[in-house]
Amino acid sequence: MVLDAARATALGWGEQLFVQELPQRTLGLTLALGDIVHSSANECTLTTFFFALVGAAWLGSYALSFVRMIVDLSRPGLPLTRFGAKKGAWAVVTGATAGIGRDFALQLAAAGFNVFLASRTASKLEEISQEITSKFPSIKTQVHAIDFASASSEDYKAFGKALESLEVGVLINNVGKSYDEPMFFQDLPDQDSADIIEININATLKTTKLVLPGMISRRRGLILTVGSFAGLVPSPLLAVYSASKAFVSTWSQALGSELKGTGVEVELLNAYFIVSAGSSGRIESKRPGVDSEAFFFAQTSKLSKIRKSSWMVPTPKTYVRSALSHIGVNGGAVGQPHISTPYHGHAPVQWVVDNLMSHSFWLGYNRRLHIDIRKRVLRKREREAAKANKKE
Repeated sequence: MVLDAARATALGWGEQLFVQELPQRTLGLTLALGDIVHSSANECTLTTFFFALVGAAWLGSYALSFVRMIVDLSRPGLPLTRFGAKKGAWAVVTGATAGIGRDFALQLAAAGFNVFLASRTASKLEEISQEITSKFPSIKTQVHAIDFASASSEDYKAFGKALESLEVGVLINNVGKSYDEPMFFQDLPDQDSADIIEININATLKTTKLVLPGMISRRRGLILTVGSFAGLVPSPLLAVYSASKAFVSTWSQALGSELKGTGVEVELLNAYFIVSAGSSGRIESKRPGVDSEAFFFAQTSKLSKIRKSSWMVPTPKTYVRSALSHIGVNGGAVGQPHISTPYHGHAPVQWVVDNLMSHSFWLGYNRRLHIDIRKRVLRKREREAAKANKKE
């Protein structure tokens, strides 16, 4: 009886434990664990959602930037009539005898501007002047020979005197100088360094200062300065040239902001490779074994091994047409005031440089590129020297 009672009691406890209490406690523990898991899942979901949102916003900003570039390239820029085309206004073009400068002169004449041509060689200036007047009989031209590398204050006074009676509506700051070949800074001749600074920087500033007061007083003007991708990313072995192009980029943005509300538009034209024969109005190399004007980031040259035009490498005529039809349009220079990369083959390149990979990556890329070009220059010089020795 005692055993039966014990069994009954044990069974009762077991029933209570396994049939009533354990399931309830297990259920409670399960519910508690479920709450914990659910809470953790919610927290995990919120964290994941937050980072997903940040990532989507980041990717969205890149997509929006790219779309903005495409839209910019498809829309027209400011009309040239706004700056005096077909109204008797003048366009001043420096470095006007070949390449980009020559095509700016021709296309501005075609648009209805009288053209003032400034460069070093008087005979070449006369040639382009005659070409313009023969093609466009109603267009007036004036020429002014000035060596921007060595121009004195008196030379600039004479330059200003020639301009003072003209209603200048457009200034094209095209004259420039690069290295004869890529080289390390310590090897660059002092005269070359001084010439690059004088032509690329000082000539641009002084020429702009000659025409700017008149533009402001008339509340109408356009200042286009030819820049380079070498100013977009520093270019080792082209250090002084690269710095000069970075200077005019910064200067153009600052000047454009200063002139806001005056009716004068300021724009830097970022240029990548452009096919060009000869010097593009720039100073040519006189060194044996060096191709003339290895202007690596503003034009093509024999040293770059790019000899034909392509979608990415336009002719000067194509590039200038693109530049003049996209005035006031950023193109590839998305969100950068007073800077334009107007040519459709160059714009995606700048977008990639600005948005993909790091600054150090592009710096290293430029270094490798120019070291490779330098090696090819030196090998070519050695071959030419060997040929000369054989002839002797």
